[in-house]
Amino acid sequence: MGERSSSKAIVVGSGPNGLAASITLAEAGIPVTVYERNSVTGGACRSAELINPGHLHDIGSAIHPLAVISPFFQKLPLKDHRLNWITPPAAMAHPFDDGTAVLLTMPVSETASMLDSCDKESYQRLMSPMVYKWHEIVSEVMYFPRVSADHPRTLLNFGYRAMRSAIGLAESFFKGTRARALIAGLGAHSVMSLERRASAATGLLLALAAHTTGWSMPEGGSQRITDALASYLIKLGGDIITDHEVQSLDQLPPYEILMLDVTPHQFLTMAIQQLPDSYKRRLDNYKYGPGVFKLDWILDGPIPWKANECLAAGTVHLGGSLEEIATAERSVWNNHHPEKPFVILAQPSLFDHTRAQGSRHIAWAYSHVPKGSTYDMTGRIEAQIERFAPGFKEKIIGRHVMYPSDLEKDDPNCIGGDITGGSQSMRRLLFPKVHYSTPIPNVFLCSASTPPGPGVHGMCGVRSANLALKIMKVIQPSA
Repeated sequence: MGERSSSKAIVVGSGPNGLAASITLAEAGIPVTVYERNSVTGGACRSAELINPGHLHDIGSAIHPLAVISPFFQKLPLKDHRLNWITPPAAMAHPFDDGTAVLLTMPVSETASMLDSCDKESYQRLMSPMVYKWHEIVSEVMYFPRVSADHPRTLLNFGYRAMRSAIGLAESFFKGTRARALIAGLGAHSVMSLERRASAATGLLLALAAHTTGWSMPEGGSQRITDALASYLIKLGGDIITDHEVQSLDQLPPYEILMLDVTPHQFLTMAIQQLPDSYKRRLDNYKYGPGVFKLDWILDGPIPWKANECLAAGTVHLGGSLEEIATAERSVWNNHHPEKPFVILAQPSLFDHTRAQGSRHIAWAYSHVPKGSTYDMTGRIEAQIERFAPGFKEKIIGRHVMYPSDLEKDDPNCIGGDITGGSQSMRRLLFPKVHYSTPIPNVFLCSASTPPGPGVHGMCGVRSANLALKIMKVIQPSA
């Protein structure tokens, strides 16, 4: 910890990025106070008994591959603050109508062995070089679009593939349906139409994580991540004030540094009197992406998958072929609700027995929907699960539904149900419209709307706080 400073910092929002910014400042010796509108820390990274006591569900994110590989998380003593990771045998399963599935797992050769024979070598040629360089790739991606001189060739090779469309990547590397479907499902995590450039980037990074560290979940639910971050911040001397919503910068006490874990439209509302007109227009024109319709269940036993391999995976992708997944994601961008949505499902209680009671299980799933949708996708999502797991509906004991408006009400950063902090595109990756610094000299943004973007990794907060420290001439940034 650095020498105590006379400067004071305020952080608004206690999601992973807000807490990461707070810890970065506190480690530099800056007294920090965090304001959180909810009664507990976490933003969308929280857990609660949504249906019945003794059954713990994740309100937002459930599986956290980027947290485990985050340079920031890796350096913190979070295990000392009760954060323990559980890594399922397989990161993800992608089942097919014939009762088989592809598992995304370690090593690369095991996943390759489950593909069509024409694609086994191609998959290894695609993934093995990236796995070999995964430390360098993660370092570059987490600081992108900053240009680094450390690993330019590694970044160039990764970028050549990542800046392609998911469909283009799948069709140029693979001939069989299984590999193409696998790439499509991974690409759909980008929340982009799969024809769009750079829709492959998120999927490749997630595949890389699966083949190196796995897709992990925190024992006891996602709340344990933010609880551990909050506990470490308090140990550093930071303060956290909950049940305190900040609607205007004028509500805040004096500060030398202000970090805002909010999206652009929220910042516009909070600081409208202090911002120049040109910057107001930039914030007002900021685009948000599709929303999410989310379901949680209590089940009377494990999901009865046709492909038993799915029981080895923490996450399951439900969408069938590349063509079907691409059609579903395209329809969302065209403001329609897909008849057969692409569904991302997590089944934490298979691996974390603290999450449910007795022989019961919990499950969590969502599909993309148009921003601000009010359409009930329950039937369509459950039909997709039933398609690959006949008898699923008979297992349901309890159900909790979250429309896009419910997600936004719970966490105002999820505007219209957008869980990514803004519409995703290649332009946003290469030329972010919103940066950490603002026209107000000592006010900085640190949400997922800033680079490197969405995911539970804390790097938006770290990078923003380091810039704040540099600009305020407190210390030089560590990276």
